[in-house]
Amino acid sequence: MGLFIKHAISEAEKGLAEGGIPIGAVLVCDGKVIGSGHNRRIQNGSSILHGEMDAIENAGRLASSIYKRCVLYTTLSPCSMCAGAILLYKIPHVIIGENTTFMGEEELLISRGVKIEVLHDEHCIKMMRDFISANQGLWSEDIGE
Repeated sequence: MGLFIKHAISEAEKGLAEGGIPIGAVLVCDGKVIGSGHNRRIQNGSSILHGEMDAIENAGRLASSIYKRCVLYTTLSPCSMCAGAILLYKIPHVIIGENTTFMGEEELLISRGVKIEVLHDEHCIKMMRDFISANQGLWSEDIGE
């Protein structure tokens, strides 16, 4: 398993330890982490702080030329909101820990030229399955059901 997806998993575990939803993400440019984060909707009372959004936010304001050289690592398939941010900033490559527990907007991203890789990571799958099983209401809220 690669270093950057491990970092995203660590972010997800941090979120879970804080009482949140275990989804983490890392934004990497030219082989260097420039932003990392985890889902903090519960912790911050936020409507938008999914893991990918938090990582992009924590990278700070960047020139469009930087985003175009980035890879976003995320533990879970990006939802429509996060996919929108990926498309808005033209992030060209997304590496996903798993899409078994939730299939996000991968087809949309692919249709717009984003390279998608899914790792089918067993740890990511188990972490989400366990969370969803124990917290169905919070999970449904998080994905807009």
